[in-house]
Amino acid sequence: MHIPGSYILLIFLTLFAAAILLLLHLTKLGLLIHQKIPDQPHRRLFLVSVSFFITFLAVRLLVASITHHIGPFGYVEMGGKHIHHLVWGILLLLISGYADQAEMGIGETTVAILMSRLLALSFGIGAALTLDEFALWLNLDAAAYWSSQGRESIDAVVLFGALLAIGTWGAPLFRRLDRPGNKSSR
Repeated sequence: MHIPGSYILLIFLTLFAAAILLLLHLTKLGLLIHQKIPDQPHRRLFLVSVSFFITFLAVRLLVASITHHIGPFGYVEMGGKHIHHLVWGILLLLISGYADQAEMGIGETTVAILMSRLLALSFGIGAALTLDEFALWLNLDAAAYWSSQGRESIDAVVLFGALLAIGTWGAPLFRRLDRPGNKSSR
């Protein structure tokens, strides 16, 4: 039985997003994150970071299993054409970008907070799906994924991941270090 990789990925990412949202809403971990990452932009960047790195890892494992014929997984094809996962990533980036521009997820209501978290997760997932195939869209060659050119995708992921980490942890850290009365700022 052949199961398209996109179905497996969709199921995994849906369960992942649901688990993260439940953890943030129903557990002490969510309260801890809310207390330790006090402002909403940094909490959203934290969620983008988590979803970005977990999605990247999941996609790499899924593609490796398809390539090496491990499990019942297969590529998504429509009309004999392979649909790369960067297509799904671009769609998620467009949808989450549009929702952000429409100011969805703004406010303190329960629905707005849920939408804000969902958009952050969607953006991270879309960015990972897209940047995982950076070498493909840079070189316009599907063979670039596992070739030496595929290193370009890893470089793009590392650079974007570093940007996410700086946005999530850097600014708050530097603000704390720069506070008056902080011994390390003297």
